[in-house]
Amino acid sequence: MTTKMLAKPTMTENVKRLLDSAFGVSGQHSLYDRSLVIIALALATVGLVMVASASLPYAMREFNNPLHFVIRHVIYLFLSGFAAMAVLQIPISWWEKYNPYLLLVALFLLVSVLFIGKTVNGATRWLAIGPINIQAAEPAKLFFFVYLAGYLVRREQEIKENLKGFLKPLAVFFLLAIMLLLQPDLGTVVVMFATTVGLLFLAGAKLIQFFSLFMTGISAIVALIILEPYRLRRVTSFMSPWEDPFGSGYQLTQSLMAYGRGDWFGTGLGNSIQKLDYLPEAHTDFVFAILAEEMGFFGVSCVILAVFFLVGKTISLGKRTIEEEKYFAGYLAYAIGIWISFQSAVNIGASAGMLPTKGLTLPLVSYGGSSLITMSIAVALILRIDHESRITKLQATRSSSIKLGGRHG
Repeated sequence: MTTKMLAKPTMTENVKRLLDSAFGVSGQHSLYDRSLVIIALALATVGLVMVASASLPYAMREFNNPLHFVIRHVIYLFLSGFAAMAVLQIPISWWEKYNPYLLLVALFLLVSVLFIGKTVNGATRWLAIGPINIQAAEPAKLFFFVYLAGYLVRREQEIKENLKGFLKPLAVFFLLAIMLLLQPDLGTVVVMFATTVGLLFLAGAKLIQFFSLFMTGISAIVALIILEPYRLRRVTSFMSPWEDPFGSGYQLTQSLMAYGRGDWFGTGLGNSIQKLDYLPEAHTDFVFAILAEEMGFFGVSCVILAVFFLVGKTISLGKRTIEEEKYFAGYLAYAIGIWISFQSAVNIGASAGMLPTKGLTLPLVSYGGSSLITMSIAVALILRIDHESRITKLQATRSSSIKLGGRHG
């Protein structure tokens, strides 16, 4: 008597079944972009592996438990999955309807952190809720972009025709920027500014307005850097880190050493030397440097390509949904695409010595619960937008088939 052994489903297959169930997939029709899910899961998996590798020595020294950060990161991944599955059930029309209230939530979070926030290394950015620390800027970014997409739909003609419509969202951004700078968190302000400028440009703002805003923003950022000594030190150390390799240039020089040791194919997973108390923040802001050291140019290229494809598919989705006259969904997809691309560029550029250090995480890869959960929600929103676009096309196809069948009948 023989019995057939049923192979256990893999993690990817389980995720696929969950998504199929969430979207109600039936027959041969795929009602969501599976390649988007694969890319996001691949980045999250790389993140888990690299956080584990980069954090072991530090966790052992500080907490006498080498898996301290790994356990936390796994919990964050599960919470991110639950949050993403919940968001997938919410129609995009809900986000469009309630976007002004989400802006109020963003304002509430940023005000609250200034009064009851937790201070770490001189920055007050976290709201402590029991054992959980929430970085208020992360959901605030997402909610502001949702609001901005809604505003562009409501005031599209006003933005294109007069200065008043162009300045209103900038006033909201300015208010949020002030609260972020009080934390202080210039990095988040720069990301939000870049996304706002890009979205206003894509929405049809006049070129003169676009360039005026761009130059004003650059001037303001330069002024903020010059007026704050620690920011100025970061910029000067970024420009010439080897002049003070054991002082202001220490973090960057250690990061550059990691890149140099990585060569073409890296030293091998777990074989980084820089993570052995040489490179600070190795599992958060500089996790990409450890990846470069252990995986080399090949590993760096794979991750950059994955981010590139994720952003490319998101921007392409935004263009497609706007062509379908789903303007809110299109602008929101554009905003998320610009956000992911710019934040990734800043994180990678800072670790490679091409940009000053800004303390921004690498989306879906770096350690950090607030960033991981918020970015997972953003990816879920992209999947939901794509799902609704596919549903519309499927319904249109079925309607055409029914009409044609009726004529022939």
